[in-house]
Formats: sequence, C-alpha cells, structure tokens
Amino acid sequence: MNLKYNYFFFVCVTWQFAVVSSADHLLEGIYCGKENCYEVLGVTREATKNEIAKSYRQLAKKFHPDLHRTPETKKEAEEKFKEIATAYEILRDDEERSDYDYMLDNPQEYYAHYYRYYRRRMAPKVDVRIVIAVTITIISIIQYYSAWSKYDTAIKYFMTVPKYRNKALELAKTEMKEGQSKSKGPKKSKAEQKVEQDRLIRKVIEEKMDIKGSYAKPEIVDILWVQLIILPYTVAYYIYWYLRWFWNFTLMKRPYGEEEKLYLIRKYMKLGQHQFNAIEDSEKQEFLDEELWIKENFKVWKEIKDEEAKKALAENNKYKQYRRYIKQHGVGRMTFDDS
Repeated sequence: MNLKYNYFFFVCVTWQFAVVSSADHLLEGIYCGKENCYEVLGVTREATKNEIAKSYRQLAKKFHPDLHRTPETKKEAEEKFKEIATAYEILRDDEERSDYDYMLDNPQEYYAHYYRYYRRRMAPKVDVRIVIAVTITIISIIQYYSAWSKYDTAIKYFMTVPKYRNKALELAKTEMKEGQSKSKGPKKSKAEQKVEQDRLIRKVIEEKMDIKGSYAKPEIVDILWVQLIILPYTVAYYIYWYLRWFWNFTLMKRPYGEEEKLYLIRKYMKLGQHQFNAIEDSEKQEFLDEELWIKENFKVWKEIKDEEAKKALAENNKYKQYRRYIKQHGVGRMTFDDS
C-alpha cells in the first residue's frame, strides 16, 4: 500500500513540477534560464538587431568585470556580464531567437523546447567552404581512380586481342631472353615465367599502344580540382578561340585548316572530344578526303551510312528472328493477373 502511495505521490509531484515550470514561460538550464533574455538586455520583443546590439554594448561596458575593483562587486559583475553575453548570443541569431520566441509563446511544450535547444547546440557548425572543398576533393579522387580503372580495363582487353598480344609477345620474349642471359640466379618456374611474360606484355602495350578517348591514360589535368583552378585560363582561351574563328572564317572568309575541318566534322557528328579522339587517324583522313566539313557533303555521307546500317541490321540473323517474333506475337506487354 505504501509503495503504491509513494509512486502516486512521485508522479503527481513530477507532473506538477513540469506544469509549474512550463507556466512560468522560462525553463531552467536553457537559453537565459529563469531570466527573460529581452529583459536582461532591456529591450522589447519587437526590438531590431541594431537596437539589441546597441543595448548589449552599453550593458557590457557597464558590467565589464575589469571596471570593478572590490571582489564582491567584481563577482557580481562577472555573473551579470555572463547573463548579458548569453542573452545577446541568443537574440542576435535569427533562428535561435525564433526558437526562443516560440518557447515564450508555447510554454506547454516543455520537452520540445529542451530538444530544440540542445539539438542546435550539439549540431556541428561546419563552414560551407569546407563542405564544398571536401565534396570537390571526393569527386576528384573518385574521378581519378575511375579513369585509372577504365584505362586498366582497356589494357587488359588489348592483352587478350591476338593482333596486339602477338606483337607485344615478340618484344617481350626478346626482353625476357636478355634478362635471362644477365640473370645468374636459379631458373624460374613455368608459373613465374608466365607471370613475368604477362608483365612484359602489359608493359609493351602500355608503352606502344596509343589509347585515346574515354579509356585513355588518366592525366592529373583532367580531374575536377585542376579544372576549377585553370577555369579562368579555359574561359579566356575559349573567348580567344571564338574571336579568332569569327575573324578568320566569318569575316575574312579564309580557308579552313585541318584542325578547323576536323572540328566541324566532329560538331556535325555530335561527338565529344574524347569520342572523336578514339577514331583511328586513317578514318579521320577519309573524312577529310570526302570533304565532310562541308555540311552538304556530310548530309549525303550521313544518309549513305544510315542506309548501310539499316541493311546490315536487316541481314542480321538475330534481328530477323526478333522481327518474325514481333510479327507473330506483337509487342510484348506487362500484365497483372487479377485472379
């Protein structure tokens, strides 16, 4: 019986404490405690930031501990100065002032006020410049290692293509023989020789193969950080390039050089620089021979290529099977069984 009574008494006291504390509008341990921040600074709730700052400066000057000599007055001034500084820190911040005003208007939300206060206090205040710098760094690292991964994939692919592997193998064997003649240690096992052979083949392909396009060997200048650093130069160069083009070929009607012809061809093909770089030099020479930088010639060439692609597709066995299936069964649809 006594246990039940004690429990009931404890609940009632706790509830009463919460109600009374809430009714006071001011909560212990948060903001200015039992003091009203506006009253501490001697301003109203309608006061502007400038008025709050002005009042703070006046009070801070009046209650600064260094202006008081005796220990008693110095101690009182220190406590008052802390109250003034705390009130100013709360009221000068728009978001924190908004939370404080909400507490004054809604005192019944006892626990919510504590949550808002400590959430703002505990939340890390990170400089947005640091966030941007870290984000750019992460993107640059991913970009760089992704480029190396693609380059490694391209090298491994060429190592499996007989045409390139056999040429590289001839050079690798010569290098292996020279290495074996110089080596005085024990003879390598077949497994070790195979590993050494693959290493030399890869080395030869990396040195001899000129991989272009998006699978080209990564360069530090391509990563985002470097691109941002050299952005002013890039913009200036583009302006110079555009003005040069306009002067030479639009106004002066001068003939195009090889570089300008290839630029126009790439533009008509709607290819990126890396994609166009991946095209073999012999094929680019064919473009030049056919004068594809002239738009009318390019349109005719494009129509011919499109027709050839359609014929090749029509003669493809898998495509024929697909057409027959569509003709017999129609286009596939996704359905749901309602049963």
